[in-house]
Amino acid sequence: MVRGGILRVAVVGGGPRGASAVERLFAVYAQQTRSAALSPRAHQVVRLDVTVYDPFRPGPGRVWRTDQPRLFLMNTPSFYPTLIPSEPGLAAPLAGSTFDEWRACQREAIEAGTCALGPEEQAELKGLESNDFPPRALYGRYLEETWAALVAAAPQGVSVRHVAAEVARVGRTPHGFAVTCVNARAQEADAVVLALGHVPARLGGDQQALADAAARLGLHYFPPAAPADVEWDALPAGQTILVRGMGLNFFDVMAALTEGRGGRFSEGAGGRLAYTPSGREPHIVAASRRGVPYRGKAELGAYYAPSVQLRWFTREAALAPRRAGIQPSFDQDLWPLLHRDTLWAYYTTLARVDPGTVSEGFLARLDDALEVEGPGWETRASQVVHDGVVPARRLDLRALGVPLAGWHAHDRADLDARVLEHLDADAAGSAAGEDNPLKMAIAALHRGRAVLKEAVADGGITEASWVSGLRGWFEGLIEGLASGPPAQRIRQLAALVRAGVVSTVGPEPRFSIDRLGLGGPAFTAASPWVGGPEVRARWFVEALAPANIVGRAESQLLEGLLADGLVRPRFLAGADGVPQAASGLDVTLPPYRALDVNGQPVEGLYVLGLQLSAVQWGTAIAAEAHPFAAPGEAREGAPYPSAQRTLRDADAIAQHILAMPSGR
Repeated sequence: MVRGGILRVAVVGGGPRGASAVERLFAVYAQQTRSAALSPRAHQVVRLDVTVYDPFRPGPGRVWRTDQPRLFLMNTPSFYPTLIPSEPGLAAPLAGSTFDEWRACQREAIEAGTCALGPEEQAELKGLESNDFPPRALYGRYLEETWAALVAAAPQGVSVRHVAAEVARVGRTPHGFAVTCVNARAQEADAVVLALGHVPARLGGDQQALADAAARLGLHYFPPAAPADVEWDALPAGQTILVRGMGLNFFDVMAALTEGRGGRFSEGAGGRLAYTPSGREPHIVAASRRGVPYRGKAELGAYYAPSVQLRWFTREAALAPRRAGIQPSFDQDLWPLLHRDTLWAYYTTLARVDPGTVSEGFLARLDDALEVEGPGWETRASQVVHDGVVPARRLDLRALGVPLAGWHAHDRADLDARVLEHLDADAAGSAAGEDNPLKMAIAALHRGRAVLKEAVADGGITEASWVSGLRGWFEGLIEGLASGPPAQRIRQLAALVRAGVVSTVGPEPRFSIDRLGLGGPAFTAASPWVGGPEVRARWFVEALAPANIVGRAESQLLEGLLADGLVRPRFLAGADGVPQAASGLDVTLPPYRALDVNGQPVEGLYVLGLQLSAVQWGTAIAAEAHPFAAPGEAREGAPYPSAQRTLRDADAIAQHILAMPSGR
């Protein structure tokens, strides 16, 4: 409640989401101030006082801080991310630009001799183009400078301050909230925005067992963590390091322990990379459920492959059930549409680049099959493919996620040879870009994911299909295929396997601790699909981010909010109808006010970002710069695409906060 015309807002978390909340508060306040000049009744907040709480600098926060290793790269190219919205209809930004625009301005300043950045950052910018993947620390510099520009552009009547401390508690008061940092007095706030981002999490059962045993036996266990938070120098050269996880964090581990220790990659024979060790590397043995890493991104001039257009899983088709008041099933209603587009992208590319692999008239017959209404389309399409495509080039979409399934390796050397073939083929496919059928099938999934995020948000599908379909099988498949690293990382990994610096365990690995083996206690890892001795190591690294599950959060703030009943986890019913705790908090529809233990909205308490993972899918993906330029992406009466969803959520929160009623 606004008292005396002064609105006090606490933003808990100063990373990109917290900065977005502040940016939107400023922009909406300025818009309302301009409106008040025309209509005095339109604006009741005289002054806006914003306090941002974060131990790290506002803008980059913890994850994007500028002192992290320069080898850690973003997973999106320069042209993609932004902190500043461009969505039509939102209050106009007061300052800032997209990352790519900032990059271009810095390049001009370097040429003019006026750039204020350090020599290392200037060297990075000189070689960084729109399609390149920037260092995370450099993106942090963009966030830091954008924050400074926002503060400098704060409208008259607005103040902002940064409290460099972690919030330990948020409690209710008769007039709003009390925000308390560790060893500090409580500060009053009329509204609180929880923009927490990644928070530490308690270990899972098997992780805790490994950590406890390691502590007793003198072994070394590195729990899930942001790569920038890990002391990589503690891992000894020449020793075997067992690494669990071959997703995005794995490539940071790989970079830190190879290039980060003085090793060098160079172009080798046949266009492949070669690795020259420094002698300071450990021997990395990587393990994951699939036995192979995420696939590398295709080398394209755009975020989405221009040749892949969705014909069946369009926004209109995906959102049609919601507009009709129907809650669809992911498996039965949405996936069949996206599956059609994936098949079409693959086979049209195959017919174009390798016409000898398909029979005459194949695409026309496939088109007819894909247009069949109802469940019979898949059987008919499968028959068309069987009759018209050579066996070696038929697409098995589910098998893409488990490329080693059903294959037995004689030993780990045999396994590594097979993994190397997989890596080389994946790198070649990425280099082929739109001329690779497999990468274009993945491109269809990638494009469809943006539509899907919008379709499933805020109860857009049944709870059972969210649990068993979207999060159950599809999420793992699409992450392994479409969320992979830059293609260069796959080439580097292949070079490291050739150099003997990296090897693998195999699919479906089993981990344990041998307390009595020769050479003393050790972590062990083995795959049921690979013969030979198990892997033994005294060092174990979890190449995973902390679990984004509010019920497991190791956060004094979240634990206190849950214990006080001020927030609650969202519960979703699975296929058996039994409710189970989801990963995120329970909230209202936008602007996402927290629901208390009784299911009532907590006025003035808002949630933004990762803790919305039970009502939004894909909350970790950054906002896309200028996604509204493409014709036909939005039309009157339809919501805009989800590419700037977090920024739009921040705007909705700002609008709601600045419309709070006045009090005494």
